[in-house]
Amino acid sequence: MTTATSLQSADGADHPAELLVSVIMPVFNAEPTLRKSVESVLRQTLTNLELVLVDDCSRDGSDRIMREYADKDRRVKIVSQPANAGVAEARNAGLRAASGSHVAFLDSDDWWDPRKLELQLAQMQESGALVSYAGYQRVAEDGHLLSCVEPPAEIAYGDMLKSNHIGNLTGVYDRRLGDVPFVRMGHEDYVFWLDRVRRAGHAVRVRHEGPLAYYLVRNGSVSSNKLRAARWQWRVYRESEHLTLWQAAWYMFHYVRHALSKRGLAAV
Repeated sequence: MTTATSLQSADGADHPAELLVSVIMPVFNAEPTLRKSVESVLRQTLTNLELVLVDDCSRDGSDRIMREYADKDRRVKIVSQPANAGVAEARNAGLRAASGSHVAFLDSDDWWDPRKLELQLAQMQESGALVSYAGYQRVAEDGHLLSCVEPPAEIAYGDMLKSNHIGNLTGVYDRRLGDVPFVRMGHEDYVFWLDRVRRAGHAVRVRHEGPLAYYLVRNGSVSSNKLRAARWQWRVYRESEHLTLWQAAWYMFHYVRHALSKRGLAAV
C-alpha cells in the first residue's frame, strides 16, 4: 500500500502523513449523473484523496466523462472491467486498485457534502475509531426530499444486526481492519459493513448537524422492492451471520421497524 506525503484540508490543516482516502465509484451507463457525483468527490475540502472509477463496461458516454476528469486531475484513476459483472465485483476491483489508508464508497448517482471526508477523518483520528458513518438525505428523481436518515451516534455489531445503520455512501473504514470482498447475495453493502463493525468493535457517526451525503432513490429500483429486501435480510441473518431461527426472527422484527421509521412511516 502506498501512502500520501500529507493529508491536508482546504483550510491548510495538516493531518498525519500516512493517511490517504481512496474513494471507490462503480460506473455503469451513468452519463446523466456521473459529473455531479465525481465533482462532489473532487471538491472535498479534504484534498488528499484518490477517486477510483471502475467502468463496468458502460455503453453510453460514461467513458468519455471519466477520461475527461482523469486528464485534468491526477487524483482520478480509471479501472476498466473486462466484462460487465455488477456493482459488487466493480467495488472489489476498486478495492484491489486502491492505494489509500482509508476507503470510502460512492455510487455514480449519489453525491456528498464538501466537508464529508474532512469531518469524518478528523473524528476518526480524535476518537481512534476504525469505522465512521454519517447521516444522509434520501432524494427522489424529481429532486424533492424524501427523508433524512439520522443514525445513532455510535453502534456495535448487535446494533447493526437490527438495522444497517451505515449507508454505504457514508461509510469510511481504516484499512488496518483488512479488506474483505463484497459478496453477491443481495444486501451486499449490509454484509460488508456488518463485517467492518464486527472487526472494529464499534463505529461512530460524524458529529455534524444534518446530512453529509445524498442518496438518489430511483423509481422501481432494486432497493425500493421491500419484499425482496426483506427476503435478502433474512438470508443475511441465516446464511451470512449464521443466526439461529429465533435470533433471526428477533432481529428481523427490529429490521422491519427501523425500515418503516426511516421512511417516516412509523415512530422511531
